[in-house]
Amino acid sequence: MSVSEAVATVVVPGSHLMAGMLGERDANLRLIEKAFPSTQITVRGNEVSISGQDSELVRRLFEELGGLLQSGENLDLVVVSRSIDMVRSNQNPTSVLTEDIVRLSHGRPVRAKTSGQKRYVDAIRENVITFGLGPAGTGKSWLAIAMAVQALQTKAVQKIILTRPAVEAGERLGFLPGDLMAKLDPYLRPLYDALHDMVGAEGALKLAEKQIVEVAPLAYMRGRTLNNSFIILDEAQNATPEQIKMFLTRIGFGSKVVVTGDTTQVDIPDNRSGLVGLENILQGIDGLAFVHLDVRDVVRHRIVSDIVAAYESKLGNTANNRA
Repeated sequence: MSVSEAVATVVVPGSHLMAGMLGERDANLRLIEKAFPSTQITVRGNEVSISGQDSELVRRLFEELGGLLQSGENLDLVVVSRSIDMVRSNQNPTSVLTEDIVRLSHGRPVRAKTSGQKRYVDAIRENVITFGLGPAGTGKSWLAIAMAVQALQTKAVQKIILTRPAVEAGERLGFLPGDLMAKLDPYLRPLYDALHDMVGAEGALKLAEKQIVEVAPLAYMRGRTLNNSFIILDEAQNATPEQIKMFLTRIGFGSKVVVTGDTTQVDIPDNRSGLVGLENILQGIDGLAFVHLDVRDVVRHRIVSDIVAAYESKLGNTANNRA
């Protein structure tokens, strides 16, 4: 039998799983058919018959979707689309999308939503220092804070330190009203928000009061040695080479570091980003990893992915060459 004539069958246990797999008005099935136009898919009761050029890929996809349903995952069009991409890349959606990183304050688990995010989470788990690089919406900061909370819950660290450069679109702290913390709040707000999502507003306040969670501008790291801490440097593309070096040399025993950034959104004068070209300097160091996320890892509204893709197609090559 030739590949084009290959036939495969998947038996789905239970009509409730079949309904979830096909989607409302067979929307999931239509998406799969569109993704694999040279493959014929026939559904009879709880059996899915597959024939055509990509029959083996589609068979694996349906088996993976069944596994996701059995684990309690809701199969909407976004999840099915991501699963298609993973199967095409010889990855297993069930191993990517079902692993709990941490449970939020209201009980919902935090999980990686793409294979890129899974690589990022695994790198954080396995390395002392992890750089998460990619466009807006790829979950760099969110997942870093989830991993920090998980490390705190398991007592792998005693403290979480959140920091970022106080630079944004050319503004300076002196132009903002209020005392120092009021001036810093707009810069650190995204980190606060992610932490609140993880442990709740009351939980975040208690952690701050006990100084278990510390939030500070990057400049405040100078002269310190950070032991037994989970340290996140966010928006690192706005740190100078000198600041990046200063930060990385603060790391003490028992600590883990995540550095996030997007080299296409540099706001510091003369584009003197310490993140640009850093991978070439640090490559080969044991316990240090760089993970690159892209438009496929954007998990915000679909239009965000489209915007990122548009920028990458028009400007990405130039930005990537600089990096």
